[in-house]
Amino acid sequence: MSSDKKKRSRVQGGWAVPSNVRSDRNKPKAPVGPAWLGKNIDQAAGSQKKFVYEKPEEEAKSAPPEQVISKPGVYDISTEPSGVSRLRFFPQFIDPDEANDLYDDLYHNIPWRQRNDVDKKTGESFLQPRLTAWYGDFPYSYSGLTHEPNTEWLGSLKLLKDRLEEITGVKFNSMLANMYRDGHDSVAWHSDDESSLGPEPTIASLSFGDTRNFEFRKKPPQSPDGAYDYTYSERLKIPLTHGSLLIMEGCSQADWQHRVPREYHDRDPRINLTFRVINPECG
Repeated sequence: MSSDKKKRSRVQGGWAVPSNVRSDRNKPKAPVGPAWLGKNIDQAAGSQKKFVYEKPEEEAKSAPPEQVISKPGVYDISTEPSGVSRLRFFPQFIDPDEANDLYDDLYHNIPWRQRNDVDKKTGESFLQPRLTAWYGDFPYSYSGLTHEPNTEWLGSLKLLKDRLEEITGVKFNSMLANMYRDGHDSVAWHSDDESSLGPEPTIASLSFGDTRNFEFRKKPPQSPDGAYDYTYSERLKIPLTHGSLLIMEGCSQADWQHRVPREYHDRDPRINLTFRVINPECG
C-alpha cells in the first residue's frame, strides 16, 4: 500500500475524501475540518442575529451600605419626610471609673423585672427578652404594656438626670431602664413615637456595661396596601460603649426605627437608661 493510501486509511469518518479529487474553482470552499466544529451548525440558514446590548428599562435597586457612627459628634441622619432627624453621640460621656461605680449601683439596686409584650400581629403575649424598670411621675404604655408611676428615684439616677438636664436644657420627668443580661437579650425594631412623648421627643440614652450595637433603619413610604418594605432602607449602626451617651431628637422617632439586635456570641450584661419627657395631656 502506497504511503498516500496509508494516510487516508487512518481517517475515520464521512468527511474523509480522496486527496486526488479536484475542487471546482467556481464553488465556495468547504470549511476546513469536520462540520460539527462549526459555530452555527444547529441554526437554520439566515437565522443568525448580531447581539445588541439593550439597557434595562429600570435600574437595578440595591440597599445602601450600612453606615457606622463611632466618633463623637452631631449627626443629621436625614432631613425628610418629616424634618431633621438628629443624633448627638458622646462615646465617653462618663469617666470609666465613675461608670464602673454607677453600673454596680444600678445592677444591684434597680428593681428589675421581666415583663410581657404583646405581638401586634397575633395579639399573643410573650416575655420580653430583657429586664426593665420605670421611674417617673406618670405611667408609660407601649406594646400593650403599662408601667405605673414610680417616684422613688435612686440617688444615682437623680444625679444623672440633673447632669443631662444641664447639658441638654430639657427637663426630663421619666426614665425607662433596660438590662440586657447577655447577647441573647434584645429589643426588636420600634420607634419611641407614643403620643405621650409628643411629636418630636428628645430621648437621652446612657449605657453601662458591655458594648452592644444600636441599629437604625429609615422608614420607607407606605405601600397602597398599608405595608412597609424595608429592603432598601438606609441603615446605620452605633456601638454603645461603657459610659456613652446618645441623644435622639427632632424627627428621629417619626422617620426612623431602632433596635438592639440579638447576638450569637458571649456578651456581659449591659444597662441602658433612656431619659424622656412624658406629656400626660398628649396620651
